[in-house]
Parts: sequence; structure tokens; C-alpha cells
Amino acid sequence: MNVMEKENVRFFARAEGRVQGVGFRFFVQQNALELGLCGWVRNMEDGSVTMEVQGQAEAVEALWNRIWQGNGYIRVSGLVTEEREAADEQNFVIRY
Repeated sequence: MNVMEKENVRFFARAEGRVQGVGFRFFVQQNALELGLCGWVRNMEDGSVTMEVQGQAEAVEALWNRIWQGNGYIRVSGLVTEEREAADEQNFVIRY
């Protein structure tokens, strides 16, 4: 394992609030790619959105901050995160 891999972290997260029907998955994907992160994001039947995000810890923290900030349409009322084992991924995708 090289030094860069050791610095990577991976988190599962569940966002609640106004996060469906407002472009939230695309917002997360765009910001994750800008920050050099990989993983996935998916709408859930209960109205929440779940995701797994992997990359450098500072970039993951920056993504959480952007998610909390939202935009004119997105309003996150809760974001629960849980650390996970790193995976072999190269991209950030929207799952359906």
C-alpha cells in the first residue's frame, strides 16, 4: 500500500431534508468530482439519500461542508456518517 492510499478514507452517509427532487444527487456528484473523490450516491424510498464517499480526509470534510451549505433548493436537515473500509473505485456515480 502506498502513502496516498493510506491517506484515503471512506464514509457511508445518509442525508435527510429536502434532498430529493432538487438535483441533490447531481450536486453531490459534481462536488465530489471537483474534490477528487470517488464513490456513489442514491435516492432511498424513505426520501433520504445515501452515499459512500472516498478520498483524502480533507476533501471528504469539504464535501460534507458543501452538502450542509446546499444551494437555493437543497436543504439538509441531517447528515449521519459512518466510516467504512476503503474500496477499489475510480469514479463517482449516481446509482438508480
